[in-house]
Amino acid sequence: MSAALPETGSDWDELKARMLQMAAGDVRWRDGKTAVYVFNAGPEVERVQKEAYALFMSENGLGPAAFPSLARMEAEVVGFALSLLNAPAGAAGAITSGGTDSITMAIKAARDFARKQRGVTGPLNIVLPRSAHPAFDKACALVEIEVRRTPVCDYLADPAAMADAADASTVMIVGSAPNFPYGLIDPIEALSEIAVERDLWLHVDACVGGYLAPFVRMNGADIPAFDFALPGVRSMSADLHKYGYCAKGASTVLFRSEALKALMVFDFKDWPGGRMVTPTLAGTRPGGAIAAAWAVMNFLGVAGYREKQAQVTAAREAIQVGAEALGFQVLGRPQLGLMAFTRADVDCLAIWAKLRERGWFTGVTTEPKSLHLMLSPFHASVAEAYLADLAWALEAAKGGAGAEVRYA
Repeated sequence: MSAALPETGSDWDELKARMLQMAAGDVRWRDGKTAVYVFNAGPEVERVQKEAYALFMSENGLGPAAFPSLARMEAEVVGFALSLLNAPAGAAGAITSGGTDSITMAIKAARDFARKQRGVTGPLNIVLPRSAHPAFDKACALVEIEVRRTPVCDYLADPAAMADAADASTVMIVGSAPNFPYGLIDPIEALSEIAVERDLWLHVDACVGGYLAPFVRMNGADIPAFDFALPGVRSMSADLHKYGYCAKGASTVLFRSEALKALMVFDFKDWPGGRMVTPTLAGTRPGGAIAAAWAVMNFLGVAGYREKQAQVTAAREAIQVGAEALGFQVLGRPQLGLMAFTRADVDCLAIWAKLRERGWFTGVTTEPKSLHLMLSPFHASVAEAYLADLAWALEAAKGGAGAEVRYA
């Protein structure tokens, strides 16, 4: 049923109260009850997000000549990203509205590279592991590129299978750092070797790990090579609004060179309104998201990120130990903030449903049926509470009927 626009307006105090009432049934993410959708770095970071966003919420990144402040902030944020991800001199990138936007623009650039530089004609394809994010399928549906998904091996991309699936019409191969379903970093080094040997465009989807893995490595973890340090990597996606703890929606798409980045830019002047140049899928680009990203990154700095990411890995380690003590099997060897764990003797979706009764809203993985967590710094303080409720939910779900998970 559609609602008609009110004939007269309401005052803000009334509207605010109504909005808060609407939100009464939302998940309690500030209490650490949510391990999907929200990245809770604490109230101080939330304040920086909100105030920086509000300062520039009316400004438009579409007009860098009108708002040079936003152009400067975007350039600095992209520079931070390129430095963290070991990009060479001359590398370039842009802030986008999110991971799907970043991935779409990388595919557009790779497609144009195949057409213009390699002279590929006819139908095109990309090759990726079954664990890769559906954003690749969405982008390819827009531009009519075939998606070839290959089987995973131990929950990771299988380089041999991907090499077999690639051919002269392949415009991109994909690895994830980490993949979303299991939280595991694909063998990017092996994919890089294939890319170099066969002159293939390798994109690394680091939407989840791009602003997490570098700091986990700084904290002493043995994180495998996954970024521009590998010569086959031509583009990357890394989400600022995930483990960068910036306001939604903000991501980065990054390229090994300015020439590769230029392939994603839309530049048009054959109409009465003059030249229109847009670097990403969006026309209007919210100034608040760019400003908040710049502010949060400068607020935290390397030391702040190392501290936050240590809390993330501490939460993951504590929950992994506790889940295994309850008889769950953790899938693979997670090193970052995502993990999936399962039991063969109990329906994990039923466990998920029981945890919802206690207010926990988390993810699931369907192959195999598993509980899935995307942890934030705040979760280190509620790990024990989660494990206690997990033990209760496990007992409650034993022998019970299966459940259907619905996020929407």
